[in-house]
Amino acid sequence: MLVGHQTWVFESKPVILGSSAIGGPFEAKGPLADDFDTLHGDLLLGQDSWEKAERTLFEEAADKAIEKAGLTKEKITFMLGGDLMNQTISANFAARTLGIPFLGLFGACSTAMEGLALAAQLVDSKAAEYALAVTGSHNAAAEKQYRYPTEYGSQKPPTAQWTVTGAGAAVVSASGKGPRITSATIGRIVDMGLSDPFNMGAAMAPAALSTIEAHFRDQRLDFSHYDLIVTGDLARVGHTILSELLPKHNVHIPLDRYKDCGMLIYGDNPNVWAGGSGCGCCATVTYGHLLNRMKEGKWRRMLVVATGALLSPISFQQGESIPCIAHAVSIENE
Repeated sequence: MLVGHQTWVFESKPVILGSSAIGGPFEAKGPLADDFDTLHGDLLLGQDSWEKAERTLFEEAADKAIEKAGLTKEKITFMLGGDLMNQTISANFAARTLGIPFLGLFGACSTAMEGLALAAQLVDSKAAEYALAVTGSHNAAAEKQYRYPTEYGSQKPPTAQWTVTGAGAAVVSASGKGPRITSATIGRIVDMGLSDPFNMGAAMAPAALSTIEAHFRDQRLDFSHYDLIVTGDLARVGHTILSELLPKHNVHIPLDRYKDCGMLIYGDNPNVWAGGSGCGCCATVTYGHLLNRMKEGKWRRMLVVATGALLSPISFQQGESIPCIAHAVSIENE
């Protein structure tokens, strides 16, 4: 059901029946390592290219989420997924392997919550019995596509972020036990004219603000409604900017309830510059760490706001600024 201008409220409160988080060797050294289902010690995952390794992450995340939901892939009505590669090849090829009817998405790093929101809408409207949302990224594959040849080893500024090697998946159902998806706010494109691909946190923070404002406005919620509000991958730079913007726009969220996946996944590690990013950032942190803590009773209600910088090598080469978006999904543990 549409509430306000851009928020869906799900009357049936679809259930996250099973979720998974798969990571790479760098993620295995981070503070959230125990919340991953599988951690690989090799960036290639036994494949002969980074892109094929990313595809393997997708397949493993999907398989594990389906297994934890107590289902088989034949039971999944639709798979929704996307990634950072050209023509979303990681998700496309994983869907080829899985053989599940597929809807491909591209929202850059916002894809995790875009997929979860659409999965919930399909289930809530009875257009699907079970929907699988999966997304991920690979550090070396993304660096090769968006930066320089990986072997070049270029120096980066402190505002840069480290692409997560990982994939996360969730199976959404109309019934069963697990955290429930109660609403989703679909974001608008926000472009403040920034063009530096090494400062995506600053570019994405206004998009996160726009979606958070819309979410509370559409549902007329009190700012204390959520125990936790977490952004996808603003990292330290974007987190600081958004923390300053919120009160200026009369969004008075208690700052001790606001965290960021790009800061959580690697902690205080200085080797990731401002923090984590990539489609796998919000996906693995949400479907691993956050849902695990929610099931333990740490939080009852949380709002996950995945942010995405919708640039490409072509748009950058043509001197375009960076359009950004954020999608928010509210999850409750009953």
